[in-house]
Amino acid sequence: MKNQYLIDLIETVKKRNPGEPEFLQAIQEVLESLEPVIDQHPEFIEKGVLASIVEPERIIKFRVPWLDDNGNVQINRGFRVQFNSAIGPYKGGLRFHPSVYEGIIKFLGFEQIFKNSLTGLPIGGAKGGSDFDPKGKSDLEVMRFCQSFMTELSKHIGADTDIPAGDIGVGAREIGYLFGQYKRIQNGFSGVLTGKGLSYGGSLVRKEATGYGLCYFTEEMLKDKGKSFEGKTVVISGSGNVAIYAAEKAMQLGGKVVTFSDSNGYIYDKNGVDLDLVKQLKEVERKRIKEYVTVHPEAEYHEGCSGVWNVKCDIALPCATQNELDIESAKALVSGGVIAVAEGANMPSTPEAIEIFQANGVLFGPAKAANAGGVATSALEMSQNSIRYQWTFEETDARLRDIMIDIYKKSAEAAKKYGMEDNLVAGANIAGFLKVADAMMAYGVV
Repeated sequence: MKNQYLIDLIETVKKRNPGEPEFLQAIQEVLESLEPVIDQHPEFIEKGVLASIVEPERIIKFRVPWLDDNGNVQINRGFRVQFNSAIGPYKGGLRFHPSVYEGIIKFLGFEQIFKNSLTGLPIGGAKGGSDFDPKGKSDLEVMRFCQSFMTELSKHIGADTDIPAGDIGVGAREIGYLFGQYKRIQNGFSGVLTGKGLSYGGSLVRKEATGYGLCYFTEEMLKDKGKSFEGKTVVISGSGNVAIYAAEKAMQLGGKVVTFSDSNGYIYDKNGVDLDLVKQLKEVERKRIKEYVTVHPEAEYHEGCSGVWNVKCDIALPCATQNELDIESAKALVSGGVIAVAEGANMPSTPEAIEIFQANGVLFGPAKAANAGGVATSALEMSQNSIRYQWTFEETDARLRDIMIDIYKKSAEAAKKYGMEDNLVAGANIAGFLKVADAMMAYGVV
């Protein structure tokens, strides 16, 4: 990077945000991508757009006290980072996981700005969560925590202000408890949370959205190069909603999915995974993925989730967590003949891994473009709540597919326009940034 302003801005961000590597990684990736844009549009510097966009509009941090089943008081931390509302109300998920701290939430919120912009829908960027771990907790403990969490969060959100959704550790159960508490406090029924159950304002396709959208994006990326899912071997990491429904759609498009993983290890089924069994284990019984081999002993279970990238494949879809795919994993995928990698999780590939893919001509779909299906369908849920109506599965799925195809096209066109053809990382950052920057310019000093 040669632009001195951008170099200095990155250094400023580093000094202001020590000990937050994920956030700094996200900032550096975006600003490096924007260099050719800034060279052509110095007004973004002059009007303070870049200096503003790397600083959250608001950070909310609070204590969450709750009672466990033994009557003991437990204390967790809650966060909401409302990063940018230039193009619409804040929108982004809530993550409940022991790894959550302010830096993780800032990284996710910053990424959300550009992801939400790419959808073409009027939603700004935010993220929230807690270091609370729902695993191993009873339903009553999860309920008490969610009610305490929402008691404080409710002061800062609203259907036209900030509309949270789910993320890691926040599924249908948690959303139900959170929404019930918000409704109780506000004495009103509004679309303030998305990912709701179908009986109380939810949208069809929401559960499937990120995984389906990932495959729609990948399908378009492959199609642009004369390829498809048909007959391809697909490796997927993770075993949550994103992974499960990416697998479902990849199979529908003609691919053979051979892996799933969790934080302990991964399964490999050379015959193609039994998706119904995976759904039963993960969605119903909430068991570890290793239980798969008790039903299918011909499949393999391996300790250590990173080994999943050693499985030879044509298409890789990382759907677990940030920085799960490092340089050694990228080299293993390349040597195994991978032709396309698309990110279902948030920032699952390290910068060094992305360089390996790009240097070897592997098609690469970055998270903020490829996994935008979840937030896109959340925005569609907001629209349905506003008009007090519910679209059919087919109608919502068709809208999702159109949005994902449009995201690919906008990203590819932006990359080409600024001299980085086929670099979808840069293209997604540029396309997402320009819409937000134009809005910020229109407002004056923001």
